[in-house]
Amino acid sequence: MAHPAPLIAPRETLAAELKALLGADLLAHVFTVDEDSITVSRDAIAGVMVALRDNLEYQQMMEIAGVDYPDRAERFEVVYHLLSVTRNHRLRVRVSTDEATPVPTIVPVWPNAGWLEREVFDMYGVLFSGNTDLRRILTDYGFQGHPQRKDFPLTGYTELRYSEEDKRVVYEPVKLAQDFRNFDFLSPWEGADYVLPGDEKAGGTGEAPGKGAPTPLTAAEVKKADEAKAPPPPTPKTTEKPEQTGAGAKANLKAAKTSRDGASAKPATKAAKTPATAKAEKAPAKPRAPRKPKTGGDA
Repeated sequence: MAHPAPLIAPRETLAAELKALLGADLLAHVFTVDEDSITVSRDAIAGVMVALRDNLEYQQMMEIAGVDYPDRAERFEVVYHLLSVTRNHRLRVRVSTDEATPVPTIVPVWPNAGWLEREVFDMYGVLFSGNTDLRRILTDYGFQGHPQRKDFPLTGYTELRYSEEDKRVVYEPVKLAQDFRNFDFLSPWEGADYVLPGDEKAGGTGEAPGKGAPTPLTAAEVKKADEAKAPPPPTPKTTEKPEQTGAGAKANLKAAKTSRDGASAKPATKAAKTPATAKAEKAPAKPRAPRKPKTGGDA
């Protein structure tokens, strides 16, 4: 499998089935990375969902997500992820809209869409006509703006929350992590125009900054590089002379001097045995007589 997505069964005739079923409501069909993605008319989304559920066996609506393309006239996309349990297949359905034009709700088709549409409304400001409970679901009370829009400011907003430390409701400036705000919808490993954080540390790799990681080395090249960097083997330590013991010059000079009585250092020899010692060693050992018990007392 070329990517980490779940393995799904292919539907070879899906393109023809979609074209025959949806007709003019089908605006585009793209099959890439083993996934099918279609773009349909915004006003027909509810009817399209009913047709996909009842005719093509997409029984479950798994997720609704929003996408923001600020440069487009209709900057927002609402993306529905459908799952066919019987066919083991997934389908992505897209509709586009702007800040003022609502998207028809699909709550009558799948009731779980109510919470998901509220999330897209809260994060992007997309309106859903027919949703009777279109309220914020993730941000705090009184929050202004929509945090996942690309043009949402980093400063100037406050949030309302309950502080466990102060035991009261507090107002604080909004703190948003925007590390990837300038995302250009291209994989950084496929030629981003900007320098990625950390690329400035890759000096000497031979790669241009911002063009991804260098090409991995082959096994032979890795082995050759390791051998070139390996230090020489250590020299075995030997002590052939007293001066090589490592005790120092003073200790060596002291060891070379003779003793006070003028005797030179000689290896120790066995002392001669006296006649009495030799006789005692040759005589057989006599058995010891048993000890007589003491008489009297309390014994």
